[in-house]
Amino acid sequence: MGETAKAATILHCTDLPRPWPDLKIDRSKRGGLVEQIVAAVTDMVSEKKLRVGTKMPSVRQFAKWYCVSTFTVVEAYDRLITHGVLSSRRSSGYFVARTESPKPLPAQIGSHALPLTEIDTLTPDLYSGMSESLPVGTGWLPPEWYGEATILDAVRQAMRMPSSRLRGYGHARGFPALCQHLASTLSEDLFAVEPNQILLTHGATHAFDLILRTLTKPGDCVFVEDPGYGNLVALIRHHACIPVGIPRGEQGLDFEVLQAHAATDKPKLMFVNTVLQNPLGTSLTHAQTHRLLAIAEQFDFWIVEDDIYRELAAGSDPSLAAMDGLRRVIRVGSFSKTLSPALRVGSISASTSLMPEIARVKMLAGLTTSEINERAAYHALTCGSYRRMLERLKIRLDAARERTLSNLGDLGLTPLAKPRGGMFVSAGWQQTPNAECCGKSIADLALQSDILLAPDEFFTITNTDSIWFRFNVAYSDSPLLSDFLRNISERLITAGTLQQ
Repeated sequence: MGETAKAATILHCTDLPRPWPDLKIDRSKRGGLVEQIVAAVTDMVSEKKLRVGTKMPSVRQFAKWYCVSTFTVVEAYDRLITHGVLSSRRSSGYFVARTESPKPLPAQIGSHALPLTEIDTLTPDLYSGMSESLPVGTGWLPPEWYGEATILDAVRQAMRMPSSRLRGYGHARGFPALCQHLASTLSEDLFAVEPNQILLTHGATHAFDLILRTLTKPGDCVFVEDPGYGNLVALIRHHACIPVGIPRGEQGLDFEVLQAHAATDKPKLMFVNTVLQNPLGTSLTHAQTHRLLAIAEQFDFWIVEDDIYRELAAGSDPSLAAMDGLRRVIRVGSFSKTLSPALRVGSISASTSLMPEIARVKMLAGLTTSEINERAAYHALTCGSYRRMLERLKIRLDAARERTLSNLGDLGLTPLAKPRGGMFVSAGWQQTPNAECCGKSIADLALQSDILLAPDEFFTITNTDSIWFRFNVAYSDSPLLSDFLRNISERLITAGTLQQ
């Protein structure tokens, strides 16, 4: 573009009417354009010049109004989402998520904090199952570990459903026989529950979405574990709610932080992995679960118990739903870890007073769930070999987990916690992340070696002071992975940046 054309473009841009006179871009001012936009929008939100639910200009509109590139606007919006000031809704745009001043963020470590769009670049391969890369960072097991013959037979049985069942959408709460079976199993193993207290979903993430749709509104505060399930944080922000991370480590939740945030933030609900937490693999104690219930009672918020790893845990491990009797606890279950993620069958267990509204929201958001999938899950769960398959799976996971811990230690990685069971080990280097060396950059290198890694950025809200990854133990006993991690360790030591 010639100088005349450039001048004309700038003139046209600066002459456009702008919706916010207070937002000015000063190119002579120290600090980048992104930082100026983030600061200005944050101030307008804090001063209630922009209220919760207000739709922001599109990226192209903003760029045209303020004479900046669309790349600048995308990065600014992503940072505002990361800070909880804005939320995004697919196909709808960007919206103000809160009106109060954001809480001070921990000190930034270099510039390694990544916008969600950058972190998300790895997720398609992490969830599709179609990649040929070594799936070390994924959340599923090899088909042969589940007992693929049992599952395939269950699918064949499900396909023999009566032709009359092909006419309708199925029951609003899911396949009745599976609801009855789950009620019987839960009543025998954990707590008394009736079939009308159970609703089937397309997996656990669908259950989380329905709960958020039912119980929250834009601007509500929602507590999550930090580190925790990464997709959950994005889902909370998608609903224009504010995720607040409660630290969780090897010893459990930080109850002092939880108590302080509960007093100031007035949370609507909290998501918790009681047993075999993702990504740490730890479980809360009975004393900790009692304390958590007491805090929820004191500050009047719901607890959503993410219980999808229950069948891989010890029978003596505590259950929030059992302790509470589904008064303020909502239990979410799934079979993706013990049958197959391809079945997409999960469940919600809740009080009889709450369940009708969740069922109504389910119908509004997507009608019913797949009866064929639910019939397949029912056949697999009720066949005589399911319990034996579970026991074999736990033994196999125990052996793989011990090998993974040993191998990672030999390669110079330190676990964040000693898992109590399950399929994950989280471990890494005591290396302060920076722009050149962080979990994301190492994961990008791993992709070039046909290895899918899940870096710490997937699981944390706040910045971390080390570089770590979640390893699926079923795929971690691989020479390809060992060679890659050994090379990274050697490079860090050679560079003099690995703290020993």
